[in-house]
Amino acid sequence: MKFAFVAEKAELGVRRLCRALGVSRSGFYAWRRRPQSTHDVEDERLKVLVREAHERGRTYYGSPRVHRALAKQGVRVSRKRVVRLMQEEGLVGRARRRFKHTTDSNHPLPTAANLLDRDFAAEAPNQRWVGDTTELVTPSGKLYLAVILDLFSRFVVGWALSAVNDRHLTLKALDMALRRRCPGAGLLHHSDRGSTYASEDYQDVLAARGITCSMSRRGNCLDNAAMESWNSTLKSELGERFADPADAKAKLFDYIEVFYNQRRLHSSLGYTAPAEFERTAALRSAA
Repeated sequence: MKFAFVAEKAELGVRRLCRALGVSRSGFYAWRRRPQSTHDVEDERLKVLVREAHERGRTYYGSPRVHRALAKQGVRVSRKRVVRLMQEEGLVGRARRRFKHTTDSNHPLPTAANLLDRDFAAEAPNQRWVGDTTELVTPSGKLYLAVILDLFSRFVVGWALSAVNDRHLTLKALDMALRRRCPGAGLLHHSDRGSTYASEDYQDVLAARGITCSMSRRGNCLDNAAMESWNSTLKSELGERFADPADAKAKLFDYIEVFYNQRRLHSSLGYTAPAEFERTAALRSAA
């Protein structure tokens, strides 16, 4: 390691650096003439693959996802080695953070019981959806993003963006989800107790489609933890500040439809992307 440091800083003077580090110049030059070990050569090859996997993950991936991405390519490497190589290359993932809620539950509208009961698993698509609204920021004011997630695959089935956090926003996200998935009767739809979800218009659409409504208990964000986790991932990876509404819409489309649904490795799915998880499940079902 000392010789590697001398080689990197050789412009400062080999004699001076060797003296400072307590190594001999002859030893340094002998080290330079020595061919790289097989382990070092393999490290250099793996560093290229690690960086490629990190960049394909849009620099969001930490070592667990980089390791699984390499495994999907057939690259045999230990997680411990991936951690070391990422540290040497200065590659880091995005840490998840907590964000404030946008729920307005102080309203006189009827609310539903918590039928989901924190069971965030589903055996097939269109059995359980969860929805929520989160706040984004632009220099000209706030934006609100409404999202509906299918708990089977964590696929974003519907989303909408607006400068106003009202029922029209959540209805637009619901409309996208219904058009995209065409669910049959019996679907459970879970959300918080906000007025946008408790509104008569929203409830009428659910009832007309035979969808059962479930809502979190008042002030209990863990009742919708899967959706809270998605919001946190979005803001940690993509961010929450945008230049303007058009910038936000373009970047959200790219993140949700191009990256998250189709490519992002999801830990709860065995590090598989939501779309791939659904395709694999469909093939198993058809077999």
